[in-house]
Amino acid sequence: MSETPRSRPLSRRGVLGAAGAVTVGAALTPDAFAAATPAGARPAGTAPRKFPATRTEAATGTAATALAASYVALRWTGAPDGASIRFANGTQAGTVKPVTCGCATVEGGGTALVPAGDATAYEVQAPEGATDVRSLAIDTTDGPRETFQVPTEPTRVRGVRYLSRPAWGADESKRYKDGVVNSPEVYYPLQSITVHHTAGVNGDPDPAATIRAIYEYHAVTLDWGDIGYHFLIDEAGNVYEGRYSGDDGVPGFDADGRVVTAFHTGGYNSGNLGIALLGDLTATGPTPAAKESLTRLIRAIARIKGLDPQARITYVNPVNGVTKDVPVVSGHRDWLATECPGQTMYDLLGEVRAAAAR
Repeated sequence: MSETPRSRPLSRRGVLGAAGAVTVGAALTPDAFAAATPAGARPAGTAPRKFPATRTEAATGTAATALAASYVALRWTGAPDGASIRFANGTQAGTVKPVTCGCATVEGGGTALVPAGDATAYEVQAPEGATDVRSLAIDTTDGPRETFQVPTEPTRVRGVRYLSRPAWGADESKRYKDGVVNSPEVYYPLQSITVHHTAGVNGDPDPAATIRAIYEYHAVTLDWGDIGYHFLIDEAGNVYEGRYSGDDGVPGFDADGRVVTAFHTGGYNSGNLGIALLGDLTATGPTPAAKESLTRLIRAIARIKGLDPQARITYVNPVNGVTKDVPVVSGHRDWLATECPGQTMYDLLGEVRAAAAR
């Protein structure tokens, strides 16, 4: 498996497969935990719930009229900075806003997932000289509804409660391409933990819908085959399972305790676990609940794997031997030229490391 995530133009696979998506519409509480079940089956301790499917509409060029979009995914070839977008809802056009490339990076161009606020139209201005401009409107709340079996008992990893993939609406068909798994699971011993922010909206009323949009963006738009993070944390402190790691019931790891390779730090993904906090933490810090959940999750993983959260290591990529001197608990910017996880969050990492080591 290639260490660096593949990057391709926006795909229409999400459009063609949208009718089969399984997603969560209403905001979830910590008591709403789910597990995948075969179609038609109803295992003990579950209850049926109806979820809306993710819908998408792709466009090429710099302007498009689309469905009511929760988010718009952008991708272009050329300079990574300098794009802008303007949304409209009905006949009301908004102001032009600069596009900030978030946590995801692609080779030879720029990409972003931009909150759209249920816009019915949008106009993209690409950076000067950019080519192959693509966009994808993503609706994660209003699609046709399907029934899923949701267990009535919570799920935990070493005492930390988390929402499993189906609890936030992870349509597992998005991991497949042409009938096969797009990014087969590969596992390596854990060396490090990297903290991210999603660079999205703060005060998000429906975090699960946002995670579904990120999943669509990462798995299909960027052709990574899955969501790029192992775990995500919302402002209420809810922890969500990210990258699929198998059917053994242990999120992020295989039965032998090795971490599954995800797609959060290009060139340094293998043996590196990624945790993303929802929202933009550039000028605003994480909520106390989110910070506490981040600390507890890091503490639990570090204890399981025998890591010292306050140490530094020389990370060695098990795929190609590339090395990097980093903290055991790092920020995305410790690896690559990026603003992630936001300056305010990055400044708090020392405090998080110390608390996780206690």
